[in-house]
Amino acid sequence: MTEQLNVQQMADRLCAAEDILILCHKNPDGDTVGCASALCYALEALDKNAAVLCSDPIPHRYGCTAARMFKGDFEPRTVVAVDVASIQLFGENNGMPRYTRHVDLCIDHHAGNTGYADFTLLDGHAAAAAELLYDVILAMGVELTRQIANCLYTGLSTDTGCFRFSSTTAKTHLIAAKLIEAGADLEELNTLLFETKPRQRMEAERIARNHLEYHLDGRCALIYLTRDEIEASGVDPADLEELTSLPISIEGVQVGLTLRQQPGGSYRISVRTAKGVDACAIARRLGGGGHNRAAGCELLGNLDNAKNAILAEVEAELNALRDAAQEEG
Repeated sequence: MTEQLNVQQMADRLCAAEDILILCHKNPDGDTVGCASALCYALEALDKNAAVLCSDPIPHRYGCTAARMFKGDFEPRTVVAVDVASIQLFGENNGMPRYTRHVDLCIDHHAGNTGYADFTLLDGHAAAAAELLYDVILAMGVELTRQIANCLYTGLSTDTGCFRFSSTTAKTHLIAAKLIEAGADLEELNTLLFETKPRQRMEAERIARNHLEYHLDGRCALIYLTRDEIEASGVDPADLEELTSLPISIEGVQVGLTLRQQPGGSYRISVRTAKGVDACAIARRLGGGGHNRAAGCELLGNLDNAKNAILAEVEAELNALRDAAQEEG
């Protein structure tokens, strides 16, 4: 069972650590990469030996973070995970399993964190793990350099959909302002992260739109991509994350589903919901988890089986909400 730490306690443990390995989750997004990179730079500013490890390649769009990647050149004495809710999310590549057997520290904002680390800084209300890292780095007494600010802004902006998601709070904006004051390259980062789409990504989107389906009297919209279609498009898997916002953006849709077939044949399902519908509750019943409005799970079997399984859970959740509303009425 993990021991919960506050910001200062986490900062103190990091300041006392040596030979630190910072772990990202597989299929890395801007938050896990941005946090890992920012923490790596902060530790290096304290003359610590630190490096970042990820099971999968870091997407090109996050190359601006440019932290030192782990090459096996030192034996980690402290292992830190950032933005990783469970052991299963670390992945199997790049020797990752060797270092996930024992995780010392975890900094996360997923309410469903399984408590796998010895010590955890957790705030399920934070819009991004980058919010927590910002506080931790200041508590470590490290100067907020332009480099660190760029990394934290990458995490903060991507996990909030450029500050559009409901998880965004006044604190989120205040931290963003501090990062801008510290020199974050706002225009360059926003262009790179939100306004530039590779042609391969556009091809994958075209295919996914052709697969658009409506279910449950239009309350649920679903798109999907098979493994062959993903490979044919040439899209970077990280760019597929952006597709998850397409179904829920349709008028009248309460639940948006995006199904992507993985190399092993399973289907990774992203759940996005309208206000009042719990995405995490839907995903959790299928072994997944996440946030109130954005969650996910992974299912074995063919496409039809995956669709049927997730749609059954969506229907149960929507019907329960309808019945509760009728009782109140």
